[in-house]
Amino acid sequence: MDISFLGGPAPQRGVGVVAPFDFALDRELWRWVPDDVSLHMTRTPFVPVEVSLDLARMVSEHETLGEAVRTLNAIAPEVVAYACTSGSFVGGIAGERAMCEAMTWAGAVPSVTTSGALLDALTELGVRRVALVTPYTVSVTRALEAYVAEAGVTITGCAFMGLTRHIWKVPYRDVADMARQAVPAPGAADALFISCTNLPTYDVIPQLEAELRIPVISANQVTMWAALRRLGTPAVGPYQALTDPTARLGPAAAGASGPAAVVGPVGPVDPAVAGPVGPAAVDMPGVGDVPDTEQQQEGWT
Repeated sequence: MDISFLGGPAPQRGVGVVAPFDFALDRELWRWVPDDVSLHMTRTPFVPVEVSLDLARMVSEHETLGEAVRTLNAIAPEVVAYACTSGSFVGGIAGERAMCEAMTWAGAVPSVTTSGALLDALTELGVRRVALVTPYTVSVTRALEAYVAEAGVTITGCAFMGLTRHIWKVPYRDVADMARQAVPAPGAADALFISCTNLPTYDVIPQLEAELRIPVISANQVTMWAALRRLGTPAVGPYQALTDPTARLGPAAAGASGPAAVVGPVGPVDPAVAGPVGPAAVDMPGVGDVPDTEQQQEGWT
């Protein structure tokens, strides 16, 4: 059978992605990517350490990142993204910038990280007050808060899950429950950031934006948005304020100081998102003083 008339395949532009060894959401990243762009994934070497600040430092060492980027050079991506939130905020803003420089030096292409993309996204949306949701323990969550505060953004609320493994298994209903605790009332924040590239978020974003009436951004979303922006290509994400400008409307809900309110898809909220949730969070007003042995629990601040 002659198939020469098909021409093709269509030219593809490449985005190299360096992820930690335990990253399990390759398919979620692809959902933000248009058809003419390919993702080329590689992972850092395995280390027998659970999710923690120690792990964040290990998977973000410059030598480790350089080796990972060099494995991608043969397929010539046009941009490289480091898809790890904690690994890119653990060294603060200066540490994140140094990571980008190390990856660019190794690959001779522009580089982005998840935490750097977060700050770019907050600027894009005009956000000065943000609420946070993390799957992390207290110590890792505190490091994220310090990173965001260093950028001059006020943190209005924070809910965390206290997990050290199997983060990719968290259901949407638990993510939504933590989001509601971090943003307990309209106007409580200009936006919500859901941290960790191993936490599923794609389908929950539009529903939470419709419910909370503020932009909701996530680690994987901002990573793909920033990488594709380097290519001059928009990310694919309908009904998501960051990736779909038509989802941004005028003044935010009454009492909010944020730049825009967001409307998600018309219709009832998906029961999988808004239905019954997991165990209730624990109020921890003095969370910074909790002993290490008690940090691996769900809570909010």
